[in-house]
Amino acid sequence: MKKIEKVLQAQGGHWVGDGFPVRSLFSYDREAQENSPFLLFDYAGPYNFPPATTPRGVGQHPHRGFETVTIAYEGEVSHRDSTGGGGTIRPGDVQWMTAAGGIIHEEFHSPAFTKTGGPFRMVQLWVNLPQKDKMSKAGYQGITSDDIPVVELANGAGKARIIAGDFAGVHGPARTFSPINLWDVKLNRDAEVTLDLPEGHTALIAVLTGHVTVGDTGAGEAEIIRFAREGSDVTLRADGDSQLLVLTGEPLNEPVFGYGPFVMTSEAEIRQAVIDFNSGRFGQVGA
Repeated sequence: MKKIEKVLQAQGGHWVGDGFPVRSLFSYDREAQENSPFLLFDYAGPYNFPPATTPRGVGQHPHRGFETVTIAYEGEVSHRDSTGGGGTIRPGDVQWMTAAGGIIHEEFHSPAFTKTGGPFRMVQLWVNLPQKDKMSKAGYQGITSDDIPVVELANGAGKARIIAGDFAGVHGPARTFSPINLWDVKLNRDAEVTLDLPEGHTALIAVLTGHVTVGDTGAGEAEIIRFAREGSDVTLRADGDSQLLVLTGEPLNEPVFGYGPFVMTSEAEIRQAVIDFNSGRFGQVGA
């Protein structure tokens, strides 16, 4: 049985561009080693956007040294990047972008969502890359809802979508550079479920909606329970219909040096990232 280490809570809210009102549940500037290999967890929304004529979002900006994972629950986001990758993610879809050696991308509400407006809710997760892979080729995985296998939980407790890693012998479609599990879990009211989480992994359960209790500890919307790496299973009870994101990953045990959109293992690598970006070595987003 894994023991609870800490409950992480949002440190206020802010806007990313004009399209993403987010609450940051953790970031690499605090407890980077404790959350390794995960660097950042932003919960965007819930928010209701009115119709507009100009797409809201974030214009072209760089990244190096990690991956961004965007999971859509409500609303639509269109992505373009300097590798030529991109597309529109809709509710249930996942965008898995590997910045690695360098990428420039932009994220805007899709034309259709811009026109109609409506409820918006997404998660963006930053996943660190091992030092040996930080300068790998950049890439993009567009994962649709149909690509993601669904596992029914025992005793009618709910269901889990397996985005990455393994759950009950079912493997998720996302390709990762280090051992990672990412499960999108819905629990029914009063359900009790035991999750088998890998020994030695950083293990986090993020509550997106509803409320769950583990032992004597409860967590509600926009809170994350972090568990000790020792032990394996975790038993939780849903106090109401709840949606969770379960994250586990093998700790990298490497230095973390970050400067805005660059996360590397030394100050020298950060300085080189800035030089490379300013020299145009990250490529360009096509017209």
